[in-house]
Amino acid sequence: MFKFFKKSVLEADNHLYAPIAGQVRSITESSDAMFSQKMMGDGFVVFPTSERIVSPVAAEITMIADTKHALGLKMANGVEVLIHLGIDTVNMQGKPFNLVVKVGDILKPGDKIGSMDLRQIAEAGLASEVMVALTNSDDKISKLQLSAEEFDAGERLGEMFL
Repeated sequence: MFKFFKKSVLEADNHLYAPIAGQVRSITESSDAMFSQKMMGDGFVVFPTSERIVSPVAAEITMIADTKHALGLKMANGVEVLIHLGIDTVNMQGKPFNLVVKVGDILKPGDKIGSMDLRQIAEAGLASEVMVALTNSDDKISKLQLSAEEFDAGERLGEMFL
């Protein structure tokens, strides 16, 4: 009847999707040691070719950094996801990021999160790679299966097994 009164329901989906168009690799190939050594959990890195950022999973947004360079999400299966935009971009105080979501939003894979200005990041001498870390992967995930290749934003790239 009144669709705008309905609260979105978090979907159960164990698939992973590209958060941005680009080359997808294992998180061990990130140039940030915190991620490449899996200190933040298992996951993947995307070397972006476009600026549009979308949700890589079905989840609720639980955290957005004041500097907009990082977002936390929680999936229906309890897996916690960190999306980290660029390396050392925290020092840019949010300037290259335009986010269109807020804490509490329920997202489906491919829903728009915002955009990042790749040129502005490059001009600052920083890397624009996007890391997606499953921060509680040691406790929740038995296997992570990813395809390492070129993907469009929102395209399915892998699956996690609990």
